[in-house]
Amino acid sequence: MALGPAFAADMEIGGQRVPEHLSEGGRTLVLNGAGLRTRFVVKVYVAALYVTTKSHDASVLINSTEPRRIRLQLLRDVDSESLDDALQEGLRDNTPPPELARLKASTERLKSLVADLGIAREGDVVDLDFDARGVAVTHNGKPRGRVDGPDFARALLRVWLGDKPAQTSLKTALLGN
Repeated sequence: MALGPAFAADMEIGGQRVPEHLSEGGRTLVLNGAGLRTRFVVKVYVAALYVTTKSHDASVLINSTEPRRIRLQLLRDVDSESLDDALQEGLRDNTPPPELARLKASTERLKSLVADLGIAREGDVVDLDFDARGVAVTHNGKPRGRVDGPDFARALLRVWLGDKPAQTSLKTALLGN
């Protein structure tokens, strides 16, 4: 029996357990896909995308108003400046300049939230929870704040799922392909 690409159940990536389900705001989110982010040859984090309804379509996932979560499980220490630089680069690469200019206050808010993390250590977990209102940032289970605005939430998701993602193989993995 031939099967198409499968959406993963519980898995292990980079030595990190990636659960099949998570709870968010009383709702169960299911693993859409997960993969390893590398920078040159260095393993940086395991990223997992959780959704209410699985999809292989990046546009559907980016534009959904349903809860979604990007979970980053760090495989090495990352200072907040490096993390913010990577996020800002992803935003610039995937957001037209006029839209990015409109999102300036939101990108500054994200920069502030990331700066508050200080140094994220190997083994730490950063959750980015997306909903119809924006995105909330949690570090090791502790809420750090939110950035309101559905336009910003879509722009931030494009860092991983956009036309110029942080890493093409990671985008493919997050889409469950």
